[in-house]
Amino acid sequence: MTDKEVYHVVLFNSVHHALRSEKILKEMGLPHKLIPVPRHISSDCGVCLRFTVDYRSRIEDALDGKVEIREIRPL
Repeated sequence: MTDKEVYHVVLFNSVHHALRSEKILKEMGLPHKLIPVPRHISSDCGVCLRFTVDYRSRIEDALDGKVEIREIRPL
């Protein structure tokens, strides 16, 4: 039996906030990946940040008060 990584995504109201968040997380050395928003989450064209669930609280703290986040949800 293999362990499968569990991911969450941060959704934003604009691409600008997603790109700003990516810059903040890179500067802090927090692992993440900028990806297109999956169709099962939203039909809107856009991008979101994917990260492993282990980093959720650290990523929330890093972005708190710096960018507008629509929501964080499981992938």
